[in-house]
Amino acid sequence: MARERKDFIYLDHNATTPVDPEAVKAMQAVMEEEFGNPSSAYVLGIRAKEILEESREEIAKLLDCSSTEIVFTSGGSESNNMVLKGLIDFSKPKDSHIIVSAIEHPAVLNTALFLMGVGVRVTILPVDGFGLVDPERLRKEIRPNTVLISIMLANNETGTLEPIREVSKIAKEYGVPLHTDAAQAVGKIPVSVNELGVDFLTVAGHKLYGPKGVGVLFIKQKRELTPLIHGAGQEFGRRAGTESTILATGLGMACRIARGRVQEDARKTKAMRDKLQTLLFDALDDIVVNGHPERRLPNTLNISIPGIEGRKILDGLPRLMCSTGAACHDRSVKLSYVLSAMSIPPEVGMGALRLSVGRSNTMDQVEEAAAMIINRVKEIRESNQSRT
Repeated sequence: MARERKDFIYLDHNATTPVDPEAVKAMQAVMEEEFGNPSSAYVLGIRAKEILEESREEIAKLLDCSSTEIVFTSGGSESNNMVLKGLIDFSKPKDSHIIVSAIEHPAVLNTALFLMGVGVRVTILPVDGFGLVDPERLRKEIRPNTVLISIMLANNETGTLEPIREVSKIAKEYGVPLHTDAAQAVGKIPVSVNELGVDFLTVAGHKLYGPKGVGVLFIKQKRELTPLIHGAGQEFGRRAGTESTILATGLGMACRIARGRVQEDARKTKAMRDKLQTLLFDALDDIVVNGHPERRLPNTLNISIPGIEGRKILDGLPRLMCSTGAACHDRSVKLSYVLSAMSIPPEVGMGALRLSVGRSNTMDQVEEAAAMIINRVKEIRESNQSRT
């Protein structure tokens, strides 16, 4: 039997978010009443198409773009693959060069490594100790055959916000398309594709209180890429396959809700995040914040307690749901590649905990979570001292 929500404290909203009840309600209505194929010409299909386009419009409003620039995908990983592979001429892979940062999500990094394996030239841009790329270093890496720059907007582990506006200016100066994986940022902070100046932007539904299995790729007007999935020409000929009106409805509703409350959510989550950080720092010695102390998502706190593995801390806290690294590869016992790229020593990085708050959290939960972590760390330290 599933445990009731009240039995645990969920502080892993960067891994996934619960589906908003309004999104659930909207999806259920479509599931029960509107089973048509959006490509069909009769009334059921026309209604399904209208539902799809209404959802597309809600997403476009959140991102500050035209609905014709929104392409539905199965999620963030597909959207990222779509961009990186779609701009490569695979008949002449060695003629193409792309730039990605060292802290990208595996859906970007591993795709870049795949492309490298087939001959594409790939530059992996380093980051500083805060996890930030240097725009001027990026400038020096651009070549005449650079076909894409891909730098994430917000890092999934540390929450660090990259200087995408500065990167955009440089990309435009050299005429290079810019992609940003904004899966962690959309819904947590205001995101405007026009203000960022990007050509492609990735969204994952389950990161902003929408369902899993759906995402979008923003493709700026007049930008072209080769489809990753060929077929009947759905999604403006860019992504084949019958669209799920159910999942699109859930994502559309999640975006509609986010548009109305993103500023307030950011304020509330920041207050909880800051409270959590203060409580931990006041009670524990040698604690370290991983990532930028200010230029980060309002909900994210990545800390290390040197000398104690994060996994060991969580093993004694079954009611606390958080992560020792990015959720997509959390079973690995290696030092996080993100923290490694930031030159964080293993004895510090292995003690990392990622705590990411969300809408459903309360200040009482944050205080309880802090007390749980503090007591567990003290317990481990006392145990270690008794052995010496």
